[in-house]
Amino acid sequence: MKRHFILSAVAFLLLALAGCSEQSEQQQGPSAEAPPTAVTVITVERSTVPDILALPGRVSAYRQSQVRPQVAGVITERLFEEGAVVEKGQQLYQIDDARYKAELASARADLKSAEANLKTLEAKAARYKNLLSGNSISEQEYDDVVAQADQAQAQIGVAQAAIDLAEVNVEYTKVYAPISGQISRSYVTEGALVTANQSQELATITKLDPVFIDMQNSGKAIIELRRSMQGERAMPVEVVLDERSNTTYEQRGELKFSEVTVDETTGSVTLRAVVPNPDSVLMPGLFVKAHIIKSEDQGLLVPKRATMRQPDGSLVVYVVNQQNKVEARTIEVPRSYESNYLAASGVKEGDKVIIAGYQKVKPGATVTPQSKGHQGG
Repeated sequence: MKRHFILSAVAFLLLALAGCSEQSEQQQGPSAEAPPTAVTVITVERSTVPDILALPGRVSAYRQSQVRPQVAGVITERLFEEGAVVEKGQQLYQIDDARYKAELASARADLKSAEANLKTLEAKAARYKNLLSGNSISEQEYDDVVAQADQAQAQIGVAQAAIDLAEVNVEYTKVYAPISGQISRSYVTEGALVTANQSQELATITKLDPVFIDMQNSGKAIIELRRSMQGERAMPVEVVLDERSNTTYEQRGELKFSEVTVDETTGSVTLRAVVPNPDSVLMPGLFVKAHIIKSEDQGLLVPKRATMRQPDGSLVVYVVNQQNKVEARTIEVPRSYESNYLAASGVKEGDKVIIAGYQKVKPGATVTPQSKGHQGG
């Protein structure tokens, strides 16, 4: 009897537990499937992709001229403001001209004296010629007068040359700007004695618009560039002022010159570009990075951060198709541009390339793409 009671109690307990489990399953319902993984995609578009040759460069002046005295004397006046823009032919200095004006006056007096002497001798020669016909004087006396007249004529030429030289020296006491440009500080002050053959220039004038960018490239790499330069199309040049902030100068220049010989010590060839510089931002001696744009073709750009390097060295990207499933694509990249690869194959315009979250998915997986704009355009 007692045993029968225990068995009945155990059976009742098992039925109660089974009912609770069934009720719990009914309340919980079927298990929900995990949602698709969210990934960030960017739409590939066709854009202009320049082929750039980046070279270090240095700014040099388009024209530069040293202002030097051409006569000796004391500087009496400086007629420009240091650092100002001066025009060609503008007077910059005045050298004491008292001595040169005195020499000019003396030369003019010598000319008048020589002219008067010549006039007297010519009249004497005419009179002697008449006397010679009447045998009143000897032929030697007549020849002497003619010779004296010729000598006086020569003295007139010497006096005229002295006048010309004196006039030039007087003009040279005014020191003019040989070119237009920005002038430096003055290296001499009023009261300084200057000479025509001194080593120290008075000032320096620099033409800063445009400026040259001088670069160097290896002899082997320059061959392709020189071939491109032989065409009629000019090669644009961009100037990067700061590589860290990628600050680019707003004015584009053009590649104008390539040296015809290779430097034997460095194995490099000098290149020169001309860049407009209307605001004088680029100063001679400044080091910059020059980007020579060899071509600007249309292409598809894929961000480098979206690529995965495979063991065989190939590059793979994940693309989300129209069914929001992941596809693995192997791309060929002939070159890079900034933070992107130029894709020659593997992707097409309009493809959605995963740039964030591709580590969480595999090919064939369903994902939820979240667009981050377009690549290129």
